[in-house]
Amino acid sequence: MLNIKYDDKGLVPAIIQDAEFNDVLMLGYMNAEALKLTMESGHAWFWSRSRQELWHKGATSGNYLKVVEVRYDCDIDAILVKANPMGPTCHTGERSCFFRKLIAEDLQD
Repeated sequence: MLNIKYDDKGLVPAIIQDAEFNDVLMLGYMNAEALKLTMESGHAWFWSRSRQELWHKGATSGNYLKVVEVRYDCDIDAILVKANPMGPTCHTGERSCFFRKLIAEDLQD
């Protein structure tokens, strides 16, 4: 049996990657139940840290993430979900949550 290394809150980071284009779409967190639902349903589920509840990505917007495969890293403390997005992934309407580019000037006082 695989022992996922959840943090002290029972969560593991889950990177969502576009299965076709390899873009990173988002970072979420899964607890054991969200990971189980993801594997069983074929759609990505997460634990909402702000609402403290399970979150089925796309249930409200229709922008589901159809899971192609799930991988884990060498330390078994991070999950990679390769998925086909059914619309924008970001709540802002952007395709990916990583649509902003950080430049050095952003970090200067």
